[in-house]
Amino acid sequence: MSTATTTPTTTAAARTPRRRGPSNRALLVVFLGYAVLLIFSVIYLYPFFIQVATSFKTAPGATADALSLVPDPFTTAAFQRLAETRFPLWFANSVIVTLLITAGRVFFNSLAGYALARIKFRGREAVFSAILAVLAVPGIILLIPKFLVLNQLGIYNTYPALVVPLLVDAAGVFIMKQFFESIPASVEEAARIDGAGTFRTFWSVVLPMARPALITITILSFQGSWNELPHFIVASNDPDLATLTKGVASLVSGQLGSGNQYPISLAAALVMTIPVALVFIFFQRYFVRGGTAGAEKG
Repeated sequence: MSTATTTPTTTAAARTPRRRGPSNRALLVVFLGYAVLLIFSVIYLYPFFIQVATSFKTAPGATADALSLVPDPFTTAAFQRLAETRFPLWFANSVIVTLLITAGRVFFNSLAGYALARIKFRGREAVFSAILAVLAVPGIILLIPKFLVLNQLGIYNTYPALVVPLLVDAAGVFIMKQFFESIPASVEEAARIDGAGTFRTFWSVVLPMARPALITITILSFQGSWNELPHFIVASNDPDLATLTKGVASLVSGQLGSGNQYPISLAAALVMTIPVALVFIFFQRYFVRGGTAGAEKG
């Protein structure tokens, strides 16, 4: 009896295929893949590492050994000299302008995207086609028309000239429209049954569901307006309204940028990258969390 009962079990166990681990060839392919990615990552990041290292070098040291990643001697003289320039004013102007532009783009892009996605009106498709056409136009072509309009409106050399023309962008409207169209219309119908109007439905029901798109717009708007240069060049020539991009450009091409004054130029560029990096790191966490929550609801 015992032999009869154990034989089928032994036979079934013998027939069960054993799981094999990854072969040596597969491990080699994975290793080579990571090695190639590491090499390209180093190539991509090496100029940034040089920028950081040169910021803490002396001017003669930066000239003598430009590609070295070890400052010898290590000094913060470039940052001290940078504080003695108009850099704090440029930084303050950039913060003010960037925050205003980012807030405006998040609000107005959301409104325009919702109107194009949900509100039916005559010429809606034509308006959306025109917005897509704007994406195909190089921004440099619009610089002279921008200058003429700003001058005609009498706001040239003012903060509104720096902010107002950048409050809406075609890419942001497109992103918001596409996201709003992915939200089920039944959600809005339930809000309308409860007596909510169009704006109330947009503000209280639909907009909170668009957190991933809003965070995307926030990151892109902050980065784009912080690094904007051509528009600020044509919007003002007042030194008191200069932003970081204009200021650092003049710093590089001016007296401090002549000769071998590389540390102060790269120190200014390094400080410029910190706010954008912080915004991206902070909002990326909420972006991933919002996308995961949306996937679980779907």
